Amino acid sequence: MVALRLFARFGYVPTMMVGLNLFAVYLVAGGDSFLWIGVLFGVAVVLSLLMEWIRPYELSWNWAHADSGKDVAHGVIYETANITAILLLPFITLLIPWRSVWPSTLPIGVQLLLAIIVADFSMTMIHYWSHRVSWLWRLHAVHHGVHRLYSFNGLVRHPLHQLLDLAAGTLPLVLAGLPVELAVLLAFAISLQLLVQHSNIDYELGPFQKFLAVGPVHRLHHVNWGGQGDVNFGLFFTCWDRLLGTLRLDSDRAPRAGDIGIQDQAHFPQDYMTQLVLPFANYRAVNTVEQRATNFGRGPNLDSEKSIYLTRGKTIA
Repeated sequence: MVALRLFARFGYVPTMMVGLNLFAVYLVAGGDSFLWIGVLFGVAVVLSLLMEWIRPYELSWNWAHADSGKDVAHGVIYETANITAILLLPFITLLIPWRSVWPSTLPIGVQLLLAIIVADFSMTMIHYWSHRVSWLWRLHAVHHGVHRLYSFNGLVRHPLHQLLDLAAGTLPLVLAGLPVELAVLLAFAISLQLLVQHSNIDYELGPFQKFLAVGPVHRLHHVNWGGQGDVNFGLFFTCWDRLLGTLRLDSDRAPRAGDIGIQDQAHFPQDYMTQLVLPFANYRAVNTVEQRATNFGRGPNLDSEKSIYLTRGKTIA
């Protein structure tokens, strides 16, 4: 048990972010079936859920909060959308009127890192603006409606917002002629990162934590403490938040049970179908845009605005 706790503390993140990605590169470079990437992701999910019990950050987050069915549904839809996009990629590339400029002569691992950097920047910007544009926030709020953080709910997001994420993250790459095998590896890397970023594991990264958008950094993005969650938008790296001025590496107190979610919406619905229609329900903002402000004074903080959603004739405040 001591060895497992040490692995959870120091070995989990390197295994997920480096080990499994390198193994996936090895499989793809060797011409193995893409189905093995799916198997590898299954291993990653099991490993994450196991480590959450071995060394939990917040024990109460390991117990279902009437959200398990909803989270599974979101996860299935999320990965199905990724697979569908990969299957469509060869047909999409036929519509591009110029020859590929993708640096396919580079080692495949280097190509993957390049794809991650491009996708991370694009997805970080979509994430950033999703906290500042009302209609984007209404879609993105589904992801922030969780009341705990654990591996699997990193995949919780409204399908339309996922479509925007997917388009923003991959469009520059597709236009450059991203090969299908790189698209598979990128989708795998993003899915792994979502597990790592939202996992309920008390791990340590030392000085690397300043540069990687992992759990201790990302938990501060999910807090319901006024405008304090309007930080740390990056998926893989913290450099984009440094440029945006939204990086926050520590807090006066660590997020714990009751600290996760959307302020003033403690009863955010946990039913999948309700979450699908929620962004299109009748909506009334209590505060005007001019009255909203982040703790850094950089635009409206839609993450903490008082709002009322009317869904199925029921008020959720």
